[in-house]
Amino acid sequence: MSATKHAQQIREDSINYLTTALLQLLEKKPLAEIKVTELVSRAGVSRMAYYRNFDTLEDILRLYFAPRISRLFDDVIGRVPVDAKLTDMQQFFAEMGHALALAQRRNYEYIIQQLFDENMHRFYDDSAQWADMDATAKRYWVKFMSAGVYGIWREWLLHRQDETLTDIHDLVGKLQAATATALTIK
Repeated sequence: MSATKHAQQIREDSINYLTTALLQLLEKKPLAEIKVTELVSRAGVSRMAYYRNFDTLEDILRLYFAPRISRLFDDVIGRVPVDAKLTDMQQFFAEMGHALALAQRRNYEYIIQQLFDENMHRFYDDSAQWADMDATAKRYWVKFMSAGVYGIWREWLLHRQDETLTDIHDLVGKLQAATATALTIK
């Protein structure tokens, strides 16, 4: 293995160790109570390995959650068939449900909300039907829809999940369509 590949592997390992250690520590206490010294000790890496890769503990969580959340939005943006999208969502909630609930309990849910909001912007930026909306209206529209959609999924995930994933998916679609229709009525 070349020196570059070896260095890259060490970096990837350090990131994985730090991420795993942080998620383990979050099982016991809120993000604000975790210190870098405690994290690197648990991860078995040096402080330098931490600071070479991250500025804050939040950066670790962003790196962990960002690709997972983006993949769900990729399905929506790419207009993946509903059955495939629901399968991906089911897998996401099965794999990430505990981590998302933990985010709420350990006071770092704002990171997930930011990532969700960024992806909602990405969705609406890629959607031609919003092209003729002025920038101010679009900014508020995206914020409104992001908060509402996130709130629905959050409520479903954290409180019993009595409804099927299909029911919630359909509800979100109906609410979005109704809101878009109301917006175009003058």
